[in-house]
Amino acid sequence: MFTGLITAIGKVRRISRTADGLELVIVAPFRGVARGESIAIDGACLTVVRKGKGWFAVHVVDTTLDRTRFGETAAGDRVNLERALRAGDRLGGHFVQGHVDGLGTVRSVTRRKDAVVVDLRVPASVARVSVPLGSITVDGVSLTIVALPASRVVRLSLIPFTLEHTTLARLGTGSQVHVEGDLLGKYVSRLATRDS
Repeated sequence: MFTGLITAIGKVRRISRTADGLELVIVAPFRGVARGESIAIDGACLTVVRKGKGWFAVHVVDTTLDRTRFGETAAGDRVNLERALRAGDRLGGHFVQGHVDGLGTVRSVTRRKDAVVVDLRVPASVARVSVPLGSITVDGVSLTIVALPASRVVRLSLIPFTLEHTTLARLGTGSQVHVEGDLLGKYVSRLATRDS
């Protein structure tokens, strides 16, 4: 479980093809990383399989590649990182599972004096659980939905702190991002549509 509050930006050092996916080696400032630990990388919960001083490696299986953009990742790419939530930690974002629902595509980016407004087209499953002032996770970042301006489009407002401490400042029209719909919204939607 995660909060969507990014604790570091890592850098992809190396990518290797495996029999059933990819191995990513990530340079990160974390201390005490353990094999078997879960770390959210751009919002996807992945397991540490190897580690060393200043780096760790994760295995990205084919099923994860099918719903993420890790297949296009290149050495040198920057990624948002968050270690798993510990009991007793502050929950400053929202409940994030690290289970990417799919890819969103940026429709527009509008720079304003105090924020950057992003319109993002999301998968139907994410749109179904999205509400104004509700939560969504974009590349691992917990964000508030400002509005729903069109079918399957969510509007987000990125404040300067978010732009400075995550990779979201790179977004432009056509950019693809990992999205995860709100966990509580998923359960409500499922209960509302379930056969009696």
